[in-house]
Amino acid sequence: MEDILLALEQDGRLTAAQLAERLGRPEEDIKKQIAKLEAEKVIRRYRAVVDWDKSDSERVFGFIEVRVSPQRGQGFDAIAARIMEFPEVHSLYLMSGTYDLMVVVQGKTMREVAYFVAERLAPLESVLSTATHFVLKRYKVDGDIMVERTENKRLPVTP
Repeated sequence: MEDILLALEQDGRLTAAQLAERLGRPEEDIKKQIAKLEAEKVIRRYRAVVDWDKSDSERVFGFIEVRVSPQRGQGFDAIAARIMEFPEVHSLYLMSGTYDLMVVVQGKTMREVAYFVAERLAPLESVLSTATHFVLKRYKVDGDIMVERTENKRLPVTP
């Protein structure tokens, strides 16, 4: 099954027939495996990786480090459940290290993201502190290189 997952992770538009050919397995087996993976929610959904910089739509992404006070008996899950309900939250991760949660927020402007942090996230009762970082340029997203590769145009240095 891992080979199917890896192939679909690279290109979610592959058909069962294409996967079968690529993996050297019967198409019916591939269809059954995919149906099982979807039913078990191993495959959550299929989506496109969008280069927003090349679109007409403005998008700003903020990465917010959040330190929280875990709740007795629930740990970090209770505050995470509350944070992930905000529509601005794109992704949410429990982290090791100097902060507890990494919240990825999507907005139309930096001001919109800053407002979310100041007015909605920081005031939550378990939140101890936040640190916001804005994405200035995306070089690689979900394995896809987002910038055009350029040839090295520097002249060689000779002694």
